[in-house]
Order: sequence, then C-alpha cells, then structure tokens
Amino acid sequence: MSPLPLHQQRCEPRAGSPLSVAGQHAMLGQIPGWQVDASVPGGALQRTYSFPDFHRTMAFVNAVAWIAHEQDHHPDMAVSFNRCTLRWSTHSVGGVSLNDFICAARVDALGA
Repeated sequence: MSPLPLHQQRCEPRAGSPLSVAGQHAMLGQIPGWQVDASVPGGALQRTYSFPDFHRTMAFVNAVAWIAHEQDHHPDMAVSFNRCTLRWSTHSVGGVSLNDFICAARVDALGA
C-alpha cells in the first residue's frame, strides 16, 4: 500500500478480484460518509451529496467529471436539483478496487 493519502494517489489499470469485505471496511475509515453497497456482486462504493441549489450541484458534477477524466475512472451518477449520488466500482475486477477509494477521496478533497 502506498504511503500517500488516498486523495494524492493515482488510479492504475486493475485486474483480478475486487477488494475483500475486510479490505473495503478498512479503507472506509479513510473516507467518512461513504458506504459499500454489498447488494451488488463485488460491491459498489457510494455516497450522496446535498447542495443548496441546482447551480452548486452542477458545479460539483463538473468537478467530479474532471476528476473522472483525469483519473480515467468513471462513476455512475444520479443527479437531481440539489443532490448527486456517486457510485464507484471497477468493471475490470467486478467490484470495488483501490481506484474507487482513490476517486472517492479525491472527490471529498473538493470540499463539497
């Protein structure tokens, strides 16, 4: 594991298996407010953000899009007037990987 905080790490191509449940829970401590949806195979890392208005919601969505593009790792997003739910999973491993935690931490670093 890298000595760098998650938000300073970079996504890399991943293969193999998703993180174990124990590994997922250990990393969740580094990104408060996030949860693993275990109802899907391999899990999905998710969090809902709330905003005071549509303009701020869209500013957040655009910032997340920039992070996703820069890291070449893309979330599922559900966007409404004052909310955005992000779901990260890594298709190449069939569930949650370190990349998902890196991107979640980078989003949190936005200060949303």
